[in-house]
Amino acid sequence: MDLKSLARPLGWFSIALGAAELIAPRRLAAAHGKAEAAPLVGAFGAREIAAGIGILAAPQRSAGLWARAAGDVLDIGAAGLALSGARGRSRAIAAGTLAFVVGALAVDLLVARAVARA
Repeated sequence: MDLKSLARPLGWFSIALGAAELIAPRRLAAAHGKAEAAPLVGAFGAREIAAGIGILAAPQRSAGLWARAAGDVLDIGAAGLALSGARGRSRAIAAGTLAFVVGALAVDLLVARAVARA
């Protein structure tokens, strides 16, 4: 599989994820046990959409993909903070989010590297 072919799908995924974060920041923050973080979730959504637009505007360039990877690092930190104080269902959601974002970071780094080398 040519990793470069994943650039566009990652761009669309970023836009969809960012839209969800902008549409329902309170619900997402509350699910993670941090209702007070709703403004941060909304800001993360705007960042995600910007990265997605950057990727779709120039899928042959790696800048948008590196921006997405940098955002993943922020998301890992936020999920880790949510996990640290969460209990019950919120803890499970935060742990799942953390695991997902770690995987997303790995994919983003691989695709960014492949595009940068092309």
